[in-house]
Amino acid sequence: MVVLKEINMVLYEGESVVVFGSNGSGKSTLLRTIAGLLKPWKGSIRFKDRNISEVSPYDRLKLGIALASDTKNLFLDMTVEENLTLGAYTKRRDFKDRLEKIYHFFPELAQVRRKLAGDLSGGFQRMLSIGRALMSKPVLLMIDELSLGLSPKVVDRLGETLREISTKEGVSLLVVEQEIYLAKLLCKRGYVLDLGSLVAEGDVEELLSKDVVRKVYMGLW
Repeated sequence: MVVLKEINMVLYEGESVVVFGSNGSGKSTLLRTIAGLLKPWKGSIRFKDRNISEVSPYDRLKLGIALASDTKNLFLDMTVEENLTLGAYTKRRDFKDRLEKIYHFFPELAQVRRKLAGDLSGGFQRMLSIGRALMSKPVLLMIDELSLGLSPKVVDRLGETLREISTKEGVSLLVVEQEIYLAKLLCKRGYVLDLGSLVAEGDVEELLSKDVVRKVYMGLW
């Protein structure tokens, strides 16, 4: 696990922001810390003008902070719909409406709702992990390595859907992503991490032209 050092980041309501960085730069650690799965030794995490540094992961989820990490957190021996149902455990009200909304955004999941999660392809499992996170009605949705291991067609599909969700539902996105096309599709602003430190921030297009960003990505693009 990479130690984060003096990270100062801001995400505004309704905004979509990308976090760039090579493997081992601290990107996943950052998301897990915001979600409450890791506790910072110092500093604070503020959400809607409230210090949530001591708030449990469960209560952060109730506040509207959801993390769609990778597909390892899915219950593979349970059906698609059972996995989605578990995503709503902090907010049971309007459960059926939310479930139908997920099926609206991801009609592919509706077609396999009775199928075991373990029998799905990687793309379907990624849709399911995002759908389950959305079942908690998040204000902030964090996604770790959306495109990892997926075909370009699936990546395009997920990118367009997430942009629609962010626009129509007013959900802020904090996305860890190495795929440049997807980052530019979803986000206008970004940060760059290297070895646990913040080394650059700003407009995505401008970031991608900076030497420091190219250095971080040396050998990757």
